[in-house]
Amino acid sequence: MFAVHEILCKLSLQGDHFIPRTYTNFDAKQDALNTETAIKTKGVDVVTRHDIAFAYQRRTKKELTSALKSALSGHLEIVILSLLKTPAQYDASELKASKKGLGTDEDSVIEIICSRTNQGLQEMNRVYKEMYKTDLEKDIILDTSSDIRKLMVALAKGRRAEDGSVIDYELIDQDAWDLYDTGVKRKGTDGPKWISIMTEQSVSYLQKVLTRYKSYSPYDPLESIKKEVKGALENAFLNLVQCIQNKPLYFADRLYDSMKDTKGDYQKVLLYPCGDD
Repeated sequence: MFAVHEILCKLSLQGDHFIPRTYTNFDAKQDALNTETAIKTKGVDVVTRHDIAFAYQRRTKKELTSALKSALSGHLEIVILSLLKTPAQYDASELKASKKGLGTDEDSVIEIICSRTNQGLQEMNRVYKEMYKTDLEKDIILDTSSDIRKLMVALAKGRRAEDGSVIDYELIDQDAWDLYDTGVKRKGTDGPKWISIMTEQSVSYLQKVLTRYKSYSPYDPLESIKKEVKGALENAFLNLVQCIQNKPLYFADRLYDSMKDTKGDYQKVLLYPCGDD
């Protein structure tokens, strides 16, 4: 959001165009310090966004979002307008947009829901209902089916266990065995069992389970999923396991892949790359 603040401070809106204006008090060291402060201070983005939007509307009698839409286009418009939203508003709008057109953009739904924390998911549910007057869970149920529906609904609640100080290694071992026993050890994966384990336990706990899983299975968890599950459920489990194992690496891979894609969807990864972490 600091970047938006800087852009708006250094540009003036005249008619339908942005006109650069002279920035006489430029101080590279101070700008670097301000940037570092904005990065380290949680919550400052929301305050800055509201201050900018309110001041602009008070001065011009126009909404900042509408003015930016008329002045910008292309990827820059998408990025700037998205940065004016809170993370929860951005996620909610992306989930709603995934429902438009023929079918549902399951990739966007999966990426968002699999990568957000409990707090982020709960706030996203609240904002989604506030913005669209319906529950996110209801829309997920309408647009998905079978095990992928069960997985997305369970994750979207944001109710997985939080990290605890007590580590139950016996339970970790049992869950690792259950994932193997209901997966590659048998013909056909027991989807509900995998969903139960992967959506109820904490991330740090599941990291230990996935590490222990390698003691039982000849394949690592990602290879097992590719062998046993197909379609949207395979995609969801792969995204979920990658997020659990290493979320920064997951988003780095997504960013790298998106830049190879001619659609140039990298701005979605850059805007709120780790959700609310």
